[in-house]
Amino acid sequence: MRAVILLSGGLDSSTVLYQAIADGCDCYAISFDYHQRHRRELQAAKAIAQTAGVVHHAVVEFDLRQWGGSALTDDKLDVPTDRTPSEMTQSIPITYVPARNTIFLSFALAYAEIYGAERVYIGVNALDYSGYPDCRPDYIQAMQSVFRLGTKQGREGKPIEIITPLIDLRKTEIIQLGNKLGVPWELTWSCYQGGEVACGVCDSCQLRLAAFQELGLTDPIPYNIRT
Repeated sequence: MRAVILLSGGLDSSTVLYQAIADGCDCYAISFDYHQRHRRELQAAKAIAQTAGVVHHAVVEFDLRQWGGSALTDDKLDVPTDRTPSEMTQSIPITYVPARNTIFLSFALAYAEIYGAERVYIGVNALDYSGYPDCRPDYIQAMQSVFRLGTKQGREGKPIEIITPLIDLRKTEIIQLGNKLGVPWELTWSCYQGGEVACGVCDSCQLRLAAFQELGLTDPIPYNIRT
């Protein structure tokens, strides 16, 4: 079975790739260079794909900086730091990139149909996340309808299925799953900042660090703060 995997190089998407491999899929990974602040994640995606033995790894490039609208695509906007979990979910944060998963899934859908894939795996999560609207079950259900209605494959009764293995898991459970699957955490990247060392204080770093600490584990990547 062929599957397209959305691979950012982060903790979640890397776990999803390894899950797809465990599911017996022939994996076609796809990553996106949209000139994000944290383009460092693309290095991680490449390393993860190579380590996992993925032969097909496409990188799609487009530039969202011309529109801005997010701290991840506009250097004039600051990435929020040192926020509590409740603060992270009070409102949709400035790190939300408008329609990002819709853009990503659209590319993945085209890629999947071209190569005859039956599945698209995406690492969205509706629990330990930053309040993004395009990480929720109702959004995925709506996109599944798009996959069915908007493709030749779907209209012929063979719709490409969106697979979301992590959508109902807490971050600690994702790490536990990744440990079982052998995900090399030391190669992954989650930080929203653009440096070569993770900041440790952005929302993504804090969620990741808190999960490792809750499990009594040490996150193997280096941080600018003591962890």
